[in-house]
Amino acid sequence: MADTTFGPKGWTPERLGSLTGKTYLITGANAGAGFQAARSFLSKGAKVVMLNRSADKSNAAIKELKEEFGPNADVRFIRMDLSDLASVRAAAAEVNNTVSQIDALICNAAIAQVPKQKFTVDGFESQLGTNHYGHFVLCGMLFDRIEASKGRIVVVASLGYNLGIKTIQFDDINWDKNYSANPVYSQSKLAQMMFAYELQDRLKRTGKDVQVYVCHPGASATSLISTSGGLLTRLTWWFISKTPMVQTAEKGAYPEIMCATEDGLEQRALYGPTGLMQTGGPVGKGTLNPHAYDKAVMEKLWEVSEQATGFRWAI
Repeated sequence: MADTTFGPKGWTPERLGSLTGKTYLITGANAGAGFQAARSFLSKGAKVVMLNRSADKSNAAIKELKEEFGPNADVRFIRMDLSDLASVRAAAAEVNNTVSQIDALICNAAIAQVPKQKFTVDGFESQLGTNHYGHFVLCGMLFDRIEASKGRIVVVASLGYNLGIKTIQFDDINWDKNYSANPVYSQSKLAQMMFAYELQDRLKRTGKDVQVYVCHPGASATSLISTSGGLLTRLTWWFISKTPMVQTAEKGAYPEIMCATEDGLEQRALYGPTGLMQTGGPVGKGTLNPHAYDKAVMEKLWEVSEQATGFRWAI
């Protein structure tokens, strides 16, 4: 059943009022949906802090944004590599020292469909390590600042959570025995969702004033697969991306912009396109399958994540 909360066209950035005085942090904001979200926020007068791996790409993105919105556009970047927990900790410390307010932290960056098993510097399977563990520590380190700002955490997930084994392979979390690009990517995105839904439960218990939302971009033409997928995956995606099934990165950014700004959204939900197979169409509340919030798995994942990363949340 399509969500008609925002009318037949769904949620669009036309609903945004002035965002002057607001500050948004976005991981992976120098391209794709993260870059388009930055554009939307800046167009409404907000500050944007990008957390990106590449200094060159970040400087190019900032130059482009200042050309569009003028030299006073308040956008900067802090270098952070999600696949390296020391880098995540250093970036989070810099944010805490230099950013006084966080209205929303958007966990947008990800790697996908890595063809052969690779490990992060900390020894984690690369997709789980980057997409889940990196954000798990980042959110935890910035949580007090987000709470003080009555801010939000927005987790950008993927419909891939519905594929693969639909749970976490705890007995071989790095997939040493049966590595395969797609199921492992699916597990990493499911892990991000489970983190968000478990965090919601913990916040409810403690009464802390932070909202946590989960969204996905549908099928949008971002660089995700073209940068980390294998050759066949990249070629297939290149052909698909030329078809009407795939929407622009700009439209792919709508769900995360909505979750960062719109009032009255449900937390235990998945927001994104509500059209055919939820790959495109009007943006609203989509279908959330219950395996994404299986309580026993969520609790175990939280415990495993704290042990793996050495970061203990104070809630």
